[in-house]
Amino acid sequence: MPGLFAARTPSKTQSFRDFLIEPPENEPSSELNPSPPPTAKRTTMRTPDKLAVDDNDTSLDNPDMGPFLLKMARDTIHSGQDPKKALEYAIRASEDFERVSGPSPDLATCLHVVAAILSGLGRLEEAVETLERSILVSDSAENGSGHAMVKFSGLMQLGDTYSMIGQLDRSIECYESGLKIQVEALGRSDPRVAETCRYLAEAHVQAMQFDEAEKFCKKTLEIHREHCSPASLTEAADRRLMALICEAKGEYEPALEHLVLASMSMIAHGQDNEVAAIDISIGDIYLSLCRFEEAIFAYQKALTVFKTTKGESHSSIALVYIRLADLYYKTGKLRESKSYCENALRIYSKPVPGTTPGEIASGLNEISAIYEALNEPEEALKLLQKAVKLLENIPGQYRTVAGIESQIGVIFYMVGRYSDAWKSFASAIAKLRASGERKSAFFGFVLNQMGLACVQLYKIAEAATHFEEAREILEQECGTYHLDTLGVYSNLAATYDAMGRVEDAIEILEYILKMREEKLGTANPDVDDERKRLFELLKEAGRVRNKKAKSLENLIESKSFKMKNEGKKKRVAFGLRT
Repeated sequence: MPGLFAARTPSKTQSFRDFLIEPPENEPSSELNPSPPPTAKRTTMRTPDKLAVDDNDTSLDNPDMGPFLLKMARDTIHSGQDPKKALEYAIRASEDFERVSGPSPDLATCLHVVAAILSGLGRLEEAVETLERSILVSDSAENGSGHAMVKFSGLMQLGDTYSMIGQLDRSIECYESGLKIQVEALGRSDPRVAETCRYLAEAHVQAMQFDEAEKFCKKTLEIHREHCSPASLTEAADRRLMALICEAKGEYEPALEHLVLASMSMIAHGQDNEVAAIDISIGDIYLSLCRFEEAIFAYQKALTVFKTTKGESHSSIALVYIRLADLYYKTGKLRESKSYCENALRIYSKPVPGTTPGEIASGLNEISAIYEALNEPEEALKLLQKAVKLLENIPGQYRTVAGIESQIGVIFYMVGRYSDAWKSFASAIAKLRASGERKSAFFGFVLNQMGLACVQLYKIAEAATHFEEAREILEQECGTYHLDTLGVYSNLAATYDAMGRVEDAIEILEYILKMREEKLGTANPDVDDERKRLFELLKEAGRVRNKKAKSLENLIESKSFKMKNEGKKKRVAFGLRT
């Protein structure tokens, strides 16, 4: 679909209640398994049935006070009472553990609970500080299996918290550190290691680092094949993730193979709804391969199952309608496409209980892309703005909101509302910077679009700054020869020319021409185009510079603007590219 897409929504993070569940009495708590999330270690200290909790009570010197207060924190959360009271109990418990035993696994575990409650209250920065402290405490404590378990749990929880903030790189670093500890304790082939590898694969998918995701997903499959029965549900889940990775890399046939095998496993275990969900993914692959009849068959199969098992108004039905709308748009049946969009919107307007804001926002985002393709930008804008309102106050959605705001900026640009486009891009860039995403290709694309908006507003110096940063990022992330990188170079050359920096523009154009000749050959139309532009600048530089400023209308034709779509590039205007 046309336009910038928001990144995939980060994987679901556990509720802070989940971090407070105690393990059963007979279940060892030293297993290094990230799923479910790290749990607080059960203390073996004897705690009294009743103990006064009073700041002036001498019982605070009792070594059993820390475990008792930690239990009070858990009980407060599970009973649905004020989480701030639970936080008070947990903090006082950590103070007691520190006073009684100093740096210890018990103190580190208590800090995990404090951080979980802080996360539930939306105080994510404080949660990060608390978890970092817990890891320092774990490092100071004596080594042993309990020590390893606590540090592993802290690292995984810290990774989850960074993910909620939107700092995916730091999140992945935490998960990888946790994996190293787990491998040292359990070996490379333990099933619990496979779960952590899967966790890492999903995190790399969120960060759109698909080669790394594939490496960890392959490791997960290998371990599960060793320990699970053939065609198990566990292996089916791994294959679905692998299919997603393959699809993202454009490897459609391997993706289809993984999905078919996963579907066979689900059928064998009677998982009808899961089979239907896989059918949607299979339909997506067929659609990418332009095998439209097979895609329709897969979508209709899923639709029949969902209507039977979930009812006519479930969000799963809306998802299938969106897929069919996209398919009919691509086959030129525009009336049918719009009809399916309207059917999906009716479902989202009255969501059934259990439908999350993220599901609705994701659907609205996809529908907006179809309306944009149908040349209804105003309707697309309304849907995107609704999606932002649904997500803007939810932790962990910064990157997704930034992606949607970028798309809003693109549509504003298309309809000539350049000031509004600038504001949308500025908001998206601020969110991406705040979340630590300053080096991704996605960030580079947004900077490039911001530069184009600046040019339209005659903010030429600011445009050059954005193009320069985008060039640096894309050169690092995509490579020197990538068309996105060369496109930003071209934009920068045009901007320098508009600023009167002709020599800088010539230097860049000579570089672009060399790269394009090496990549595309000397007869390519793009190469010939760059050669002509360079000739014009060289000719002008060889005589007295015409002091008359070039009109920006000669540099840009706003009506020809179009975002990058499915790898295809179109000339935005003379000298500037998307």
